Amino acid sequence: MASTTVTARRALQRYASLLLAVTVAGAVYASASGDIGVRSPLPGVVTVVLAVASGWATGAVRTRRWPLFLVAAVGWLVLAAAAAGVVASYQAGARLRGRPLAGYLAGAAAVLAGGVLVGQQVGGVRQITTATTGNVLLLAVCLVGFPLLFGLWIRARRDTLAALRDRTERLEREREAHADRVRAEERTRIAREMHDVVAHRVSLMVVHAGALEVTTTDPATTEAAALIRTTGRQALTDLREVLGVLRQGEAAVVPERGLDALDELIGESRTAGLRVSRQDVGVPTALPATLGRTAYRVVREALTNVRKHAADAETIVRLRYLPDGLEVVVRNGPSVAGPELPGSGQGLLGLRERVELLGGRLEATPIDGGFLVRALIPLAGAA
Repeated sequence: MASTTVTARRALQRYASLLLAVTVAGAVYASASGDIGVRSPLPGVVTVVLAVASGWATGAVRTRRWPLFLVAAVGWLVLAAAAAGVVASYQAGARLRGRPLAGYLAGAAAVLAGGVLVGQQVGGVRQITTATTGNVLLLAVCLVGFPLLFGLWIRARRDTLAALRDRTERLEREREAHADRVRAEERTRIAREMHDVVAHRVSLMVVHAGALEVTTTDPATTEAAALIRTTGRQALTDLREVLGVLRQGEAAVVPERGLDALDELIGESRTAGLRVSRQDVGVPTALPATLGRTAYRVVREALTNVRKHAADAETIVRLRYLPDGLEVVVRNGPSVAGPELPGSGQGLLGLRERVELLGGRLEATPIDGGFLVRALIPLAGAA
């Protein structure tokens, strides 16, 4: 039932101008023939021409008003037909303001006065209808007054709705701006808390590692302390970049490494004790920067998980260059070492979203007692 009503309303809105034009043309012809007005003694061709002109002017009033005003005046003076005049008065109230509206009222008064003169000359029913004082006042009210007031009311309602829409849009923009400010303040608060807590503890770790590096006499301990100190400083640098994003807003971008830093990443993992080897399959080609950064992130996240869960396992990093993309595979064997570090799995979830944004696929699954991370990243998504 509701769909039928909506369909009927849309059809009415679509054909409203045509329907009104046909109605006005029919009313003008009926008025001239005496069915709903004063019968005109003029030839029928004159009646048909004025009826068609009235219908056309009514249909074209959205783009041109003066034809309707003209045929309304001619129709009243020649045929005493009021249909076009009623529509013209409504349009004047709905669309005219200031001097144009005053000009229309002056013109309407002149046309009514001219109708009185014509009625007196023609005599008979025409004189009684259009030239007597009572009928002239009634015609002025019905032909000009009521339609004009209705048009003014429609215009005022339309202006009020437009003002309400503007106010709603302004309030919505203000609400969004307020939400942006709240988010910015929250980002700043998070950044401050992260700096106070995380950066402080990492700094202590770096200081203690540096002290251990200086005081110990064991070469292995010295090397491990140096690695901890270097890694901690890099962590502080990365943390500052992340905090900069939180402070500056979402538009800021943290500079990320690409495939050109992959050997350095693997070297750091080897220094940390992982047994990592790299394999390149296919002919290396120039890749988009976005693809390179995503591939680097895949390898970094996979090696981080290996350090957490299988630090003693043999690990292979394989890049396979394809005609339409890049396949990144990080696979580690089974681990026989001690307890694993806890993990939330959020890294792989974020990584999957990052790969899928480029139109690729990410697979992360246990295999033969170890673990496999495979990402297929197309060139088209990163271009």
